[in-house]
Amino acid sequence: MTDLIKTIHATEWNAGPSATAAADATSALENGQVLHLPRLAFTLAPEERRFLSPQWSDGKAKNVSYDPAAHQVRHTAAEGADRSALAAMMDRYANAARLLVTSLCPAYARDLAWGLTSFRPISAANREASIRKDDMRVHLDAFASRPVQGKRLLRVFCNVNPDGAPRVWELGEPFDAVAARFRDRIPAPLPGSAWLLETLHITKGRRSEYDHIMLGMHDQAKLDDAYQQTTTKTRVELSASTTWIVFTDLVMHAVLSGQYLLEQTFYLPPAAMQDESRAPLRRLEKLYQRALA
Repeated sequence: MTDLIKTIHATEWNAGPSATAAADATSALENGQVLHLPRLAFTLAPEERRFLSPQWSDGKAKNVSYDPAAHQVRHTAAEGADRSALAAMMDRYANAARLLVTSLCPAYARDLAWGLTSFRPISAANREASIRKDDMRVHLDAFASRPVQGKRLLRVFCNVNPDGAPRVWELGEPFDAVAARFRDRIPAPLPGSAWLLETLHITKGRRSEYDHIMLGMHDQAKLDDAYQQTTTKTRVELSASTTWIVFTDLVMHAVLSGQYLLEQTFYLPPAAMQDESRAPLRRLEKLYQRALA
């Protein structure tokens, strides 16, 4: 476990580490470790605790989503004052997560870009989903509709389960092993397909070859039953009232169980990293021997 998890004993979202501790935390993240903050909770106000119920999902998406840049909440059954209060709770979490990342990894502050915030009131276990969308299978994150063109996916999770139930994950094999394993099983993109997907608004932006490969790795890993059964996996229980940070485009992971989670996604260009060579983009360019974004 020690090579997969780095524990940080901060109790405030403005973690305020020393320069040496911040560099160590950043290095651990970029090397594929999960930063685990077992003493850092996101405390809901008494009037917000009513949102700890599946009733606030619209039943169509697995998550309630919030755009912190546009201040818009989607995929919720909440209306009127309830909708505004739910958005305010998620906005508060988004800003707490940003403060945490920029205090632990201050070099990221200038280039850290907002992704979506999500609230997950539905149980992760035994949720009906297609194989490609089944997060109980180990995978790397790659967004089919949101090309990142090489940017990193940095995500901050907090278990807000009111009954003390943990969020149970599995962590898989290293990125380079996954990339080498599936390289020859990912077909080249069809000529003109990236332009067509963008033109038809199927993707929000142009899908680069990097995005194509990452999505291929995501799909190939999930679709391969033998791989799912035989690959190395380490079970990790993430307790209620704890927070963790991970580059989910680098770390193979699966979610086995848990309910009531807040999550914030950030995008980070590889050039903003402490060591750019650790980015999946640079690792894949070394493997494929060409520029991919």
